[in-house]
Amino acid sequence: MDECTVFCDRLLKDLSKASAMIKSADSVLVITHIDADGIASGGIASSTLERLGKKFTMVFEKKITEDTIAKVNGSGEDAVWICDLGSAYLSEFKRSGIVITDHHVPDTKWRNKQTFLEDFHDICHLNPHTYGISGSYEVSGAGMTYLLSKTIDPKNTDLAFLAVIGAIGDIQDAGESRLVSYNRAILEEAVSAGDVTAEEDIRFFGRDCRSLVQFLQYGNDPCVPGISDSSSGSNAFFSELNIPLRDGGRIRTWSDLTADERKTASDRLLSMVSDPDSRKRLFGEVYTITKFGRSTGLRDAKEFATVLNSCGRYDDAATGLKICMGDLTALDDAEKNRSDHRRNISAAIGYVKENRLLRERRFVQYFDAGPEIRETVVGIVAGILLNSGDARKELPIFAFAEADDGVKVSARAARTLTDRGLDLSFVMKTASERVGGHGGGHSIAAGATIPGGKEEEFLDIAEDLVSSQII
Repeated sequence: MDECTVFCDRLLKDLSKASAMIKSADSVLVITHIDADGIASGGIASSTLERLGKKFTMVFEKKITEDTIAKVNGSGEDAVWICDLGSAYLSEFKRSGIVITDHHVPDTKWRNKQTFLEDFHDICHLNPHTYGISGSYEVSGAGMTYLLSKTIDPKNTDLAFLAVIGAIGDIQDAGESRLVSYNRAILEEAVSAGDVTAEEDIRFFGRDCRSLVQFLQYGNDPCVPGISDSSSGSNAFFSELNIPLRDGGRIRTWSDLTADERKTASDRLLSMVSDPDSRKRLFGEVYTITKFGRSTGLRDAKEFATVLNSCGRYDDAATGLKICMGDLTALDDAEKNRSDHRRNISAAIGYVKENRLLRERRFVQYFDAGPEIRETVVGIVAGILLNSGDARKELPIFAFAEADDGVKVSARAARTLTDRGLDLSFVMKTASERVGGHGGGHSIAAGATIPGGKEEEFLDIAEDLVSSQII
């Protein structure tokens, strides 16, 4: 029997157990993460439970804390469904009736702490790492939540588009410039349901929401010489191609271009980028959520994910959940969150640059924002800086920000480094635990919380770990 067959059989068996647990419960506590993947996961779980007629309570969490663990262990509900969280804390959960649909690196201590064979069935743990599949790019938390939802009722394939949003929100399409593996299979179900279309196009953010000039000016991954970060260069680009920036009095977006205009502009952009990797990142698959009109800001998958992220990062994940469940009356609140998000991200990047906070060591680069950048967005800022000309892509980046329970650390790395053996999840978990904190995540993006005053010690340990991993 080949590896794929083993994986599929094991997953189907575990999905069946988890499905039975949810179906038999009269009441369910749902705990989910606050980012786009987590909110999309929450939308899938909520819709699934609502359709089953179950009583359920939804709780959003930035991370698993001692309070969260106590909430799970002391819950009076028949079942607890944890989405896009929980795997790293398996050994801390002490009750039965727990279902986890996550994709982060699991707690290695969990099975070692089990005493009886039947205890293995107390927690239904659905995580791609358990089956030898990557949780960084092959399937997201929303994807695992969707697979369970579809097992509970095959009619729930109409929720596949939310799993696509979750994967895009976690940038799982970045490596191949398209969704692959289990994400690909879920995408195909969303396409078959008529909810998503996939096409090849320029992959910059803002096909629907940015003007043509801003679409190119702020498209920094990859950088296009003379275009990226240049309003005048972007203006000149369209002028030289005789592509009008306005249609009457209305400002045009990339989605407004005719097929011929888009091909002409795409070909010219590709000719301005020399190396194959940059060309691959520039032009690849993009995803349209067909059930939403362009005026909603939800039609492009990246823009939809940004709406959810902006809600969650500003303590309003509930609004993102309403949108996932089809309540478009929440769009006004979401737009305020999105405006705040854009403004804060821009200000945060400006703060790091203007104060020259980015520092380099031999094997890592880092910045410490203190209280000046929200802990919920410091990882986004780190990722943007890593993909800009202001940071070195050959070094992982670590970002520090003050948090209520210590210091938040976010780490990001280029795919080229993970291909060479870098595993930020291991680095963050190990380094944080050695200084009295905790952490985890993915090989390419991870987070931790450490005690204040331990930043330099943490960096010393992290740098040693990074240097030992990279081949």
